[in-house]
Amino acid sequence: MSEEFQYIVRIAGVDLPGDKALVYALARIKGIGVNLAYALCRKLGYDPHRLLGSLSEDDIEKLDETIRSIDKLGFPPWMLNRRKDPFLGVDRHLVTSELVLAVRGDIEFMKKIRSWKGVRHMYGLKVRGQRTRTTGRTGITIGVTRRRR
Repeated sequence: MSEEFQYIVRIAGVDLPGDKALVYALARIKGIGVNLAYALCRKLGYDPHRLLGSLSEDDIEKLDETIRSIDKLGFPPWMLNRRKDPFLGVDRHLVTSELVLAVRGDIEFMKKIRSWKGVRHMYGLKVRGQRTRTTGRTGITIGVTRRRR
């Protein structure tokens, strides 16, 4: 390892471990998975298995700018996490706190228009059709009571 090795690298507002491979370190950013990280490395020409801490400052800055504008890189729409944004009508890719705020806003919108999913969110129930008879119970667990004979 060289003298300029960085053990903590800050990209897109997230502290990432410098001793991890580039793709697995990038996958720690909310909104970026391993497959998208591999695609980013291929697009930028970096070795995906190179340690993140061994990148130069210019490479880190280039990577940071690229992550903030993933939707402008020409990736196919199925790789983006916000396809056909209901309010803007375009394909976007959000990372970090932008993604969290967008999901929270979507849930609030569903609650406001009183859609089925919004109502399920309001009552804290399962939203995606899972069974609720035996799982997803919250509160104090009492257990099964048997009738006295």
